[in-house]
Amino acid sequence: MDLNSTSLYKTLKIQYVVFWALPFLMMIGFETDLLPVGIYADDARMQYLLETVGILSAIAIVPVSLKLFAYVLKKKIDPADLLRAFTLYARWSAIRLLLLEVVILINLFIYYLTFDSVGGLCALIGATASFFCMPGKTKIQKELNLE
Repeated sequence: MDLNSTSLYKTLKIQYVVFWALPFLMMIGFETDLLPVGIYADDARMQYLLETVGILSAIAIVPVSLKLFAYVLKKKIDPADLLRAFTLYARWSAIRLLLLEVVILINLFIYYLTFDSVGGLCALIGATASFFCMPGKTKIQKELNLE
């Protein structure tokens, strides 16, 4: 890997660490009672509404985030020159992680407000999808055709 791809890899690793740090900080906030817990545990209507929002966000955003990156990789990043490709790759990787972060944070929030497992399961769906976004040197080389 050359200097630019090494710095791209480091940038992607930092993005990924921040991606995982935010949900953990949120969980610590809820577990230490810094954030309100179980407010809607007894409210069936609000629980239904929040769970519906959580499920729909997972259904809509997870596939979009993964397919959008593949589309952008093919249509915009591949034809670009190498330096521009690195910039676009880092930007769209961040956007993809941000979309998955939204799913995870919304559903963790719903889980802690309702104490129902639906929010936790939808957050787990977003977390599982993030494993497809894990940065790797060989993955970067393959996707940017650096081999």
